[in-house]
Amino acid sequence: MINYQTHTLGNGLRIVHKPIVSNVSYCGFIVNAGTRDEYPDEHGMAHFVEHMLFKGTKKRRSYHIVNRMESVGGDLNAFTNKEETVIYSAFLEEHFQRAIELLSDLTFNSEFPQIEIEKEVDVVIDEIHSYEDTPSELIFDEFENLVFKDSAIGHNILGDEQSLLTFDTEKVRKFVDRYYVPENIVFFSLGKTDFKKIIYWAEKYMGAIKPSLIKYFDRLSPQKVDSLKKIEEKDTAQAHVVLGGRSYSLHHPQRRVLKLLNNILGGPGMNSRLNLSLREKRGYVYTVDSSVTSYTDTGVLFIYFGCDKKNVDKCLRLVEKEILQLKTQKMTDLQLSKAKKQFMGQLGVMNDNHENIAMSLGKSFMHYNHFSSLDEIFSKVDSITSEQVLEVANEIFDERNLFRLIYN
Repeated sequence: MINYQTHTLGNGLRIVHKPIVSNVSYCGFIVNAGTRDEYPDEHGMAHFVEHMLFKGTKKRRSYHIVNRMESVGGDLNAFTNKEETVIYSAFLEEHFQRAIELLSDLTFNSEFPQIEIEKEVDVVIDEIHSYEDTPSELIFDEFENLVFKDSAIGHNILGDEQSLLTFDTEKVRKFVDRYYVPENIVFFSLGKTDFKKIIYWAEKYMGAIKPSLIKYFDRLSPQKVDSLKKIEEKDTAQAHVVLGGRSYSLHHPQRRVLKLLNNILGGPGMNSRLNLSLREKRGYVYTVDSSVTSYTDTGVLFIYFGCDKKNVDKCLRLVEKEILQLKTQKMTDLQLSKAKKQFMGQLGVMNDNHENIAMSLGKSFMHYNHFSSLDEIFSKVDSITSEQVLEVANEIFDERNLFRLIYN
């Protein structure tokens, strides 16, 4: 059963809507452009453009932008990652037209005045300095730079001060003209507004936007690099450690097996193997977890923990022991059944959050041209075998694929 509706405007912009019974609606644009799509002299540009979208359009100043949804109790927000920029709003259903008009104006009519660029450069530089003071966050970006060495996908999202100081209206406009084109964008919505109305408003506010006449970009897949162990001396109260390596892309047939495996190893549950081993049994850490990030052509798996500096080697040995067990001991039917049940339960709880659904709707339609129902996802998770889990563990946790970064 199809649980969403779609339409494509004449200029190539895709629209996807999921009906739900709620007084609150969500809508926004997902632009297929992020940090990895920046040219060498544009480091930080994708994130910077996200900031600048709120600084003025052909018909609005920044004050009017921030008040347009706030004045009716709505929320206006945006974020950038390695491959996407998302601009979205949450609001009472009666204000849908207000939201779609404002978001269209920000996405396609922003002006990027030089005086605002200069002010915002200072803001982002302050953001970078604040971020650099947080080693538990900084270490993840440095780790991706090791795993994706010499590739833009390894760059941190905020950019660097030297690059930001070169930004001007012309440079920002070139980036926007390259990527903020209809065929590279999806408009997503979630709520009870009639889809015919949404199409009418989309035609009204976006239908006249011209499609790009050229192919807008070509992503280069990162080259394979040798694994390594890197230790950096940091003036911190505790050690921070990340280990892991490259993993599966958004389109890899085994990606759900990997997500289940990650959930078993160090997912959000307090009963994850790493949490039980390092925290509950021995009290070595306050935080230990693992996570998987999938991109269009590659991915990365992180295992993170923070501990007293004298316990780093002990914790590493315990993590490697759990990895070895996953690689060598096939899960029993009961263990696998429990792991699947927990994973599906977590997915169900996440899917009860309307904002999560809206984001997932936009991203899924952007990359797959399809949005899977929970039943479809549960069916695929339920079909996973213990042999598949073992196979994926051996591929992902191959010693040649394991990197280690330690702040000590």
